Amino acid sequence: MNIQCSDFKHGGMIPRRFTCQGENINPHLYWSDIPPGTKSLALIVDDPDAPMGTWVHWLVSDMAPNTTEIELDSVPPGAVEVMNDFRKNSYGGPCPPSGVHRYFFKLYALNVPRLKAKNKKVFYKRVKKYSIASAALMGKYTKG
Repeated sequence: MNIQCSDFKHGGMIPRRFTCQGENINPHLYWSDIPPGTKSLALIVDDPDAPMGTWVHWLVSDMAPNTTEIELDSVPPGAVEVMNDFRKNSYGGPCPPSGVHRYFFKLYALNVPRLKAKNKKVFYKRVKKYSIASAALMGKYTKG
């Protein structure tokens, strides 16, 4: 399984457009090699470099297993967004208080059709429990 972005490369800088200093919209993500037996896909976007611990920017679940992308500023049909640490059920772009932070876009192949996660804690717990494969893309950002 692999995940890529049309707007930045793994380990590269995330363009300002996708941050709190820009349009604050999600970038175009796409993937391939989803394993057989996948019943749904989930995405976690988080920042492990946040001062108070990992900051969650986006949680998306219940994507159909034949989904191959998340288009710019959108969510696939039928997908469910769960509240992030900005207290929103939508994408929240990079917005580090200081320094360069890493942002991980983690895609999971799940063996259940619906995650049924009402909050972040349940989302992470169920993704861990039902994941059969995963892939990650990392981008960096600084306000500097």
